[in-house]
Amino acid sequence: MSERQALEGRDMPDNPDIGAPAPAWNRLRFEARAAAADEPALASYLNSAILAHSTLCQALSFHLAEKLKSPVMSTQQVRQILSDTYDSNHALVEAAEDDLQAVLERDPACRGMLQPFLYFKGFLALQTYRVAHSLWREGRETLSFHFQSRASELFGVDIHPAARIGTAVMLDHASGITIGETAIVGDGCSLLHGVTLGGTGKEVGDRHPKIGKGVLLSVGAKVLGNIHIGDEAKVAAGSVVLKDVPAKCTVAGVPARIVSGPSCCHPAETMDQTIPDDMGK
Repeated sequence: MSERQALEGRDMPDNPDIGAPAPAWNRLRFEARAAAADEPALASYLNSAILAHSTLCQALSFHLAEKLKSPVMSTQQVRQILSDTYDSNHALVEAAEDDLQAVLERDPACRGMLQPFLYFKGFLALQTYRVAHSLWREGRETLSFHFQSRASELFGVDIHPAARIGTAVMLDHASGITIGETAIVGDGCSLLHGVTLGGTGKEVGDRHPKIGKGVLLSVGAKVLGNIHIGDEAKVAAGSVVLKDVPAKCTVAGVPARIVSGPSCCHPAETMDQTIPDDMGK
């Protein structure tokens, strides 16, 4: 069986650990085995990153530690911190599974779970944020900021560790995504590259956007200030949003205005970034 067949989920053998649909960890291991067989040059890497581990949290700890290591902190030190964090908060592993599934379902370029786990910087940055946020909640602010800084350097994604982000979230391409300290992102959202959830100046306190569930923030969208974007709303590419957006509406422009709705249906899942043809008429 080829790697492509494995990644597309075809011709999967009758194996008790390969369900239909397979749990994320079982599917990830299956894809890694197939990829290692098809590409021997990567077999050692796939084994150390995935196949040598018995759980998703172990594999995540190993793989993220290899990415996040620095002259300040060794791979083993980072791995121990990650492992301890996952062990004390299993919800982080469940969130990672949901995030993997979101990428698989929404990104047409994604052929399986192996790609985002190993290579997609949006997924890796999001998992780094989740660990940093857990540490922040424990009062370990300096370490949280260290991981925020490393994620920004490595993945081009800057998420304040105090921000609150739900599960089944996809950061697509991810470059240039910035999420401020008091921002909230609901479950099931999709954010594309260049998205900013920021403030409007030097104000302190609660100053960043609150994004509802299932919202699509298209390429380069800027949402600024302590405003609310309703569930399943869509912000068109390049828009600058300075006011609340009702649920299931589409906004576009600079400054953004409502161009459609309430009519949008699951925009974060469909990833439909189009806007009405009659906009502006």
